[in-house]
Amino acid sequence: MRFLFPVVFLALFTLTACARKQEAVSPERHYQLSGKIVALNAKDQTATVDAAAIPNFMEAMSMEYPIKSKAEFNSLHVGDKISATVDARDDGYDLSDVRKQK
Repeated sequence: MRFLFPVVFLALFTLTACARKQEAVSPERHYQLSGKIVALNAKDQTATVDAAAIPNFMEAMSMEYPIKSKAEFNSLHVGDKISATVDARDDGYDLSDVRKQK
């Protein structure tokens, strides 16, 4: 009887582990963006950027991007020309390393 609990526990653990789906997580991908800020949303900490085409990622378009850093977001103004890194994941994207261009 004292061996029954460990055997049952091991069997349940093995079945549970085998039943789980193995979800493949893609690595984060990084792309260089350049564009102009056309709108800012402080509530959501997002910037709408009229961006040039990003090779191997997307065509030129205006799109809303979350900004990772609050300090970087707070330094932006509508009309600023920027360069930044798009950090793309399976569950979304955001901008980091946002730099104003002259």
